[in-house]
Amino acid sequence: MEHRKVPEHEAIYLRIREMILFGVLVPGQPVTIQGLVEVLDAGTTPVREAIRRLTAEGALEAKGNRRITVPELSLTQVEELYFARLSIEPKLVQIAVPRANEELTKHLREIDNHLNAAISEGDIEGYLKYNYRFHFALYEAAGAGILLALAQSLWLRAGPSLRGVLGRYANTIQPDQHDITIRALENHDAATACRAIEDDIRQGMDQVRQVLIFGDSAAQNTVKSVLAD
Repeated sequence: MEHRKVPEHEAIYLRIREMILFGVLVPGQPVTIQGLVEVLDAGTTPVREAIRRLTAEGALEAKGNRRITVPELSLTQVEELYFARLSIEPKLVQIAVPRANEELTKHLREIDNHLNAAISEGDIEGYLKYNYRFHFALYEAAGAGILLALAQSLWLRAGPSLRGVLGRYANTIQPDQHDITIRALENHDAATACRAIEDDIRQGMDQVRQVLIFGDSAAQNTVKSVLAD
């Protein structure tokens, strides 16, 4: 079967989106068309269009004097993300559980093995990528397009801040909830799977919230939870 080639403008959009999602571009960092053109070896027009789309999605923020930056989350925004993720993602899991099959659980275990390897190697970007793939392989199984799009938007907004926290405090790691989630899927246990995802969300978002409320010193006291989602 022949695969459709992704148009250049879409490919550039996806590459910049991943740079934001996985924290390659950090909160507060200025983003310029020329800078991305050079980094991506891309044309000016597709980069400009990607920036426009990502700004409309809230992944980038337009400042004065035509400046574009990666947004720095306020505590209020983190609380909103926290509420929205806890509302949407467990619902996707609840819908996905009755659809779960051996193919899905095998795929999730493969992703989780890569994630664990990234953790053991101290590869934060690899961790973030495989963590994203784990969650969204599960969420996509729900077949709920509107909820899926909302969840993707929330992760895009939270990604840079989580990456910043992990970069400072990723030296101590507790086991994550993924194995519990997979076993719950195998048993068609929606309640347990939803609780595991809720714990994932709380662990990661709590660490970002701690940094905003109390600063780095207090965040160190809760570092053990940050790589558990």
